[in-house]
Formats: sequence, C-alpha cells, structure tokens
Amino acid sequence: MAKVAFLGLGVMGGPMAGHLAKKGGHDVTVYNRTTPKAEAWVKTYGGAFAPTPRQAAEGAEIVFACVGNDDDLRSVVLGDDGALAGMTPGAVFVDHTTASAEVARELAAAAEAKGLGFIDAPVSGGQAGAENGVLTVMCGGDAATYAKVEGAIGSFARACRLMGPAGAGQLTKMVNQICIAGLVQGLSEGVHFAKRAGLDVEAVLDVISKGAAGSWQMENRGKTMNAGKFDFGFAVDWMRKDLGILLDEARRNGAKLPVSALVDQFYAEVQAMGGNRWDTSSLVARLER
Repeated sequence: MAKVAFLGLGVMGGPMAGHLAKKGGHDVTVYNRTTPKAEAWVKTYGGAFAPTPRQAAEGAEIVFACVGNDDDLRSVVLGDDGALAGMTPGAVFVDHTTASAEVARELAAAAEAKGLGFIDAPVSGGQAGAENGVLTVMCGGDAATYAKVEGAIGSFARACRLMGPAGAGQLTKMVNQICIAGLVQGLSEGVHFAKRAGLDVEAVLDVISKGAAGSWQMENRGKTMNAGKFDFGFAVDWMRKDLGILLDEARRNGAKLPVSALVDQFYAEVQAMGGNRWDTSSLVARLER
C-alpha cells in the first residue's frame, strides 16, 4: 500500500484511480478541475480530494495523471500549483495522458531537476478497459524508476512494459493509433461493401472473424457498426487529437503515413457530420451518407 495521487477523473482517469484504491489498496488523493467530480469520486471510492495538483501530490510516493492534451498536462504538472512543486524528492510522476513525445521529454527533464522520477505511460483499451482494469500500458523512462511504479500500474492494467527512455511510451502509443486507424477504415469498408452486396453482414463478420481478417475491432465493433451505433467510448475528437500528434511526429522523423493522413481527413468528415463525440467506429457512417 502506498500513498498516491491521481490528477484527472475523466472516463479513463476516474476508474483507473478507483482501481488504485479498491484493487490496489492504496491511499489515494485525487484532483479534478471540476470539484464536484472529485467529491463524487471520494464518495464512491474513499480517499480524499485536493483543490490543486500541488496539494494532491504532497506526500505522495507516486502521482498519476490522465488529462486531455499537452497543455492540460503542463497545467497540472508545472508552476506554483503544479504537482512537481508538491512532490518530495524520490517520488515518481506517471503520466497516462496520450500526449506528444516532446512534452514527455520536457516534463521528464523538469522532474529530474527536482530529484523526481517521470514515466510517460499512455494506455490502450478505452473506457471499457479502464473500467474493467485491463488496460495495456506502454512506458518510457529509466528502468529503476519504472520498477518503482510497475506494481501500482498493475492495479488497472493487464499488460505493462517499459519501451525505452522518456518519450518511448508516447511513440509506442502513436504506433498503436496508426494501426487502429487503418483497421477501422478497412472494417468500415468491409461492412459497407457487404451491405451493398446484399449479404447478411453479421453472418459475414462471424465467419471471417475466425480467419486472417479477425481483429479486436471486428469482434467488438463490427456488429455495432452494422447497426449504426457509435456510443462506445473513445471519441472521434480524441482520435483526431492523437492522429494530429503522430502526424506531427512523422513530419519530424520522416515516416511516411499516407493511410493515417487519409483516415484523419475521413474523421474530419465525421466531425462535420456532427459526430465529434461518436466513437471511432463511426468511420462507416461517412460511407453510408
């Protein structure tokens, strides 16, 4: 049992912090920009809430965060009220935000200057993975720091791995999103084609999922895509944020990502249809207009 803090109680952070308290047995103090959400979390899981990231982080051995983007992350980490200002040397900051590798390296350097550890640790598995405590976590940082936090991360993860130095976790998450983008577009086209061909779409998905075309996306989103249901978690707005991050990184490192760039444009079309909060499987909707 450790004293920990968790910053950000959205659809991912809220249940992750809950697993730290209930499954991990940790003493958890939370912070959220909207206090009522923090108060509701404490009512459900116990622990305490603090009015600033700095106060939440005071005395914590590990401070976790899961917020929206690079700027949100800087706002809870840096400055007089940021988490680093309240942490004790030897403590570790673990960031589960999907952010840029650049900000991960920036914050790792800021933490090191204060005698603190830093791990960038974006997650995959979506809202359901967070709620069920079965996320996949990809980490960047040094091995000694990672060893301090691996056990606590296990409270809400079924897989966790150190991928390299600071920023490597974020780069690995970019690979994850590149692969998902192509899969979802391919599945969307398959579902659309099957409909136009007059096939029983569910029967088609059932049989081809047993072969080389099978994937998590097909098993979990194929039938709902066919039914036009898009309320299953990871929103188009967030996917576009992630695609923007990885396309920026590709411009820096020279990687060629033509499919990812095209799918980003397709998601922009979904946004124009009013699908900002639809989940990522809504790519099929633009084919059926």
